[in-house]
Amino acid sequence: MKGAVLLTGAAGFIGSHTAEALLTRGTAVVGIDNFDPFYPAALKRANLAAVEATAKRTGSRFVLIEGDLAEPGTWDRAAAAARQSNTDGSVSAIHLAARAGVRPSIDDPVTWAHVNVVGTAVALEAARRHGLARMVIASSSSVYGNCPTAPFHEELDVSRPISPYAATKRACELIAYTHHALHGTPVAMLRFFTVFGPRQRPDLAINLFMRKIAAGQPIPVFGDMATSRDYTFVGDTVSGILAALERIDRHGYRIWNLGHDHPVRLDEMIAAIGRAVGREPVLDRQPPRQGDVERTWADLTRSRAELGYDPKVSFDDGLAAQWAWMQQSGR
Repeated sequence: MKGAVLLTGAAGFIGSHTAEALLTRGTAVVGIDNFDPFYPAALKRANLAAVEATAKRTGSRFVLIEGDLAEPGTWDRAAAAARQSNTDGSVSAIHLAARAGVRPSIDDPVTWAHVNVVGTAVALEAARRHGLARMVIASSSSVYGNCPTAPFHEELDVSRPISPYAATKRACELIAYTHHALHGTPVAMLRFFTVFGPRQRPDLAINLFMRKIAAGQPIPVFGDMATSRDYTFVGDTVSGILAALERIDRHGYRIWNLGHDHPVRLDEMIAAIGRAVGREPVLDRQPPRQGDVERTWADLTRSRAELGYDPKVSFDDGLAAQWAWMQQSGR
């Protein structure tokens, strides 16, 4: 896509991969990140170094604006940098930054609401003030809660989230719909399903389990291990993000699932990680936790038809890629 993209969360897990994909396509990227201490900033700085190396290799322009995305001034600086970077085409935004995590949101719902809901409202208002052509915003499969219907399709009732995090993501979908209805900006809402792969956040299960299993430490297992998740390799998620950026103009406002359509049970996931790492997992069995959904499973009918979205990387191959990266990077 021609033009420039404002990308929030550019130093994060999914954000850094998205930045590299855009740069490889020749798109100028203005990243926004505040290096929130939810996990060590050094990990994000390492991600950012990879993005900067890609910019140098491809000759595409990358600028980082360090600041709080809930502050309008951060967007003003980013928009000014985008105008300087953009020589051909319009300016769009991909808003991936958020306070993630279901369980931490239960302990601190006010912070999660401020960062996610207020931050998204500020982002949408910045889109209006600066005349951005379109927006792509990260939502989450958590909005489905414990939906009895599976696989989950985008028209299901999502009025019963079971964690503050999920509630903030549903609120963002509603705010974005209202913004589009009032101002006409095309907005895509993308429901991500448990993304994994190189650079995955250290608090997420696959990263955590790999490190603990490799060290011979027990891994915490909550509940009866019958829960399941639709794990999606980060490269497949990024392909869906870019497709949504290219095609949202045809739809105005649209919600799309970005998953893999192959749920994996917790016990199967642990066994697969053990095979990837080459060690037998040791389990620390614990009671179920509040906020955890029983399963996720993406219906990709709409995403396949409208985005041409077609996830390619199997769970085992994705685990192998993530483990190889963790060994190489020491992370």
